[in-house]
Amino acid sequence: MDSALVGEAAALFASVLWTFTSLAFAAASRKVGPISVNMWRMLFALGLLATCHIILLGRIVPEASGTQWLWLGSSGIIGLAIGDLGYFGALMIIGPRRGTLLMAINPIFSSILGYYILDEVLTVWAVTGIAVTLTGVSLVILEREQNGAEPAIAPGRKALGVFAGVVGSVGQGVGLVLSKYGMINAAPAGHPLDPLSATLMRMFAAIVFFFIAVVLMRKLGEVRGALSNKEGMKATLAGTMIGPFLGVWTFMVAVTYADAGVAATLGSLMPVFIIPVVYALYREKTSWRGVAGAVVAIAGVAMLMLM
Repeated sequence: MDSALVGEAAALFASVLWTFTSLAFAAASRKVGPISVNMWRMLFALGLLATCHIILLGRIVPEASGTQWLWLGSSGIIGLAIGDLGYFGALMIIGPRRGTLLMAINPIFSSILGYYILDEVLTVWAVTGIAVTLTGVSLVILEREQNGAEPAIAPGRKALGVFAGVVGSVGQGVGLVLSKYGMINAAPAGHPLDPLSATLMRMFAAIVFFFIAVVLMRKLGEVRGALSNKEGMKATLAGTMIGPFLGVWTFMVAVTYADAGVAATLGSLMPVFIIPVVYALYREKTSWRGVAGAVVAIAGVAMLMLM
């Protein structure tokens, strides 16, 4: 099978996985808070990744240079620790549909940073794609809840949720570029780093950084206390297995074998996938404006990354 096709299929599958993990983490964040969810899901994911690394590669410590540790460690801190914390905050405040839509703008930040680090050029089509994506996101963010189909959100709280989502999107977009550089550009010619090793390195760095942050914020007691909430922990574990474990690993495969733009686009389809999912599970209806906004946003991402 063509390697590019493998990467594209992996990116699409990752998008499906992240659609369902967003629902699990939204439920968990409402139970125990986004800080606890972020800490425990990274610890769960690290255990799963380390076990698989030993079984599949025969060692627990990845064979990587100091430079690769620097790039992938930075990617983990920015993308998994900071970025995902913002994402979970958005899921908790404005819900999984709007929260995942805000994640669709992360290729914008990937493209901007890629211009400086990966020497990728922002064409007229790319700039147009940015404008189209932001238009689609704005349509959904500014829509009003209609006929009780969705819980009403106060304007100030919605603004906070949008801010958290933008932080998450920036973190994930920047993390993508840094991980690509660490896996491929910083590797010996023709020997890209194994995606599982890259994922493990990112997760380890994210945990070290986030644990220090939790201690400094005096939130360690809150994180420990989350263990007593069985429903919250079950949702966190389920979301971890689907997203940070299988989803991130799968997406690292996509980044390895597919063009970064194609991988980012196919990995950003959650806003479209989640509309029928939230209806099937929660009977949460989406207005035509919401559907149109999601489609326009994804079209803009495609223009940004593929043209």
